Amino acid sequence: MHDYNKFWQWFADNNESLTMLGDFDEEKQHQLLDAFQSSLDAYCEGLTFEIGEPTSTGRTITFSAEGDLELFQYVVDLTDNAPDIDWWEFVAFKQPKGTDLKVTFDKYRFETKRMYFMQLESEEEPDILGVRVALPDPVDDDDDQLVGVYVTLEAMIGEFDCATIIGYLDTCAIPEEPNKAGFRPLDDFPEFVEWFKNNREK
Repeated sequence: MHDYNKFWQWFADNNESLTMLGDFDEEKQHQLLDAFQSSLDAYCEGLTFEIGEPTSTGRTITFSAEGDLELFQYVVDLTDNAPDIDWWEFVAFKQPKGTDLKVTFDKYRFETKRMYFMQLESEEEPDILGVRVALPDPVDDDDDQLVGVYVTLEAMIGEFDCATIIGYLDTCAIPEEPNKAGFRPLDDFPEFVEWFKNNREK
């Protein structure tokens, strides 16, 4: 376990098939992707991957630790030691997608332009960001909804920042006057995170 050379050897051996992935029928695609995940598990269980859509210059494979900080170094080691293979770009961690997003998780759909956030400060841990997200239709004590909000924030600012900066997250209903209650539009969140990082590092 944790021998990235074995994984990259598997990838090199299957590079031609992976390049032609879209040409195969659904069963063959599933077999190849399952083999990819099995090889990745043999390197480090808990990591996942996502293959991007093909472009004129190639395809991107993003490796993720699914927000598990204990596995972050294995993602870094894997991508830092990736071979230079034509057509493929290898990326560590889910990348930020920006603002005005619509994210579906379980039975919930989150539209960032309809959501708000507030910073929750902690004297004990000033370097960790607490966030309260106001939703149009919150459901009390629903773990799936809370996870969905986290996934939405992760999509906005990327896996690395989300896992290393956000230490606390909760939700509430949108107040009648969000701005007066101290909330900001959620689409301001990426800009706020950059501000928080810069001021935290000083």
